[in-house]
Amino acid sequence: MNWFTKAFTSSLGRKWVMSLSGLFMCLFLVVHVSGNFQLFKDDAGFAFNSYSVFMIHNPIIKTISYLLYATILIHIIQSLVLTLQNRAARPQGYVHNKPEKSSTWSSRNMGILGSILLVFLVIHFADFWAEYKFGEVKYKNYYTIKYEGENHIFYGKDSAESYYKMYNAESIFIEKLKRKGIDLTNREMMQKLQAENPGLMQQLQMEFTTFSSTYIGPEPIKTEAVKDLYMEVKLAFQQPWYVIFYLISLLALSYHLVHGFQSAWQSIGVHHRKYVPIIKAIGWFFSIAIPAGFAAMPIYFLLDYMKNDGVLDWTRFF
Repeated sequence: MNWFTKAFTSSLGRKWVMSLSGLFMCLFLVVHVSGNFQLFKDDAGFAFNSYSVFMIHNPIIKTISYLLYATILIHIIQSLVLTLQNRAARPQGYVHNKPEKSSTWSSRNMGILGSILLVFLVIHFADFWAEYKFGEVKYKNYYTIKYEGENHIFYGKDSAESYYKMYNAESIFIEKLKRKGIDLTNREMMQKLQAENPGLMQQLQMEFTTFSSTYIGPEPIKTEAVKDLYMEVKLAFQQPWYVIFYLISLLALSYHLVHGFQSAWQSIGVHHRKYVPIIKAIGWFFSIAIPAGFAAMPIYFLLDYMKNDGVLDWTRFF
């Protein structure tokens, strides 16, 4: 029996696999919540939708995603096997057993917490990941103009064209002349100036040619059409029952992490008394911060919906 087989068949090996897969998923949670913070940008979803395109189509990210899916399945299967093995080894509980004195609530209910998270994952994948890849998510156009080294994003074509015209060479030259008291858009003024100086228009044309040859104006408008996953998320979190289910699942995630994060390090041998307090402190912080970061999204969108619309639809669920 080689080392690979032992890793998936022996009790110790399964604990190692559980620990490493769990820690890998913890790393994924950090990346995932960081990316989801793009939802809070006031840019009509451009940052989040661009992030979604990157995550779906980048070959490196796609490879890591397949590894993640496999890790989730392995973690679930190994947890089921370990649970069944533990029950088989102890078919009857001790008569005077009081587990609350020697273990935490989260450690005794990892199976229940994991089951809640499994249901959540199935619904979450169906609503967002599967919908994005195989559903009919609408496309949204974004218009980008690069000017003075910065990208300016517009959500309507008219506003993008207005901005482009405002800062092109002709518009800037006209504004410069206005500051000198010459308004090219004022017909009466120009007729009067031409009568006083017949060569004025030729002089201004030469000045404009010189100015436009050195002026670096905005680059041409670039149009980008992307799937509007931002709107899918926004609409989902306008449903109060969905938000409640989401928050309950995040509470389960928090309790799951409280025990899982600490026990994972213990299972792989990091259990020195010098490091245990540090690991526990990091575990508690991680178990609160990550779920709180995810919870901020549904709360934000639901409160925003209540502020603007005021009426919650309790008849919709998922």
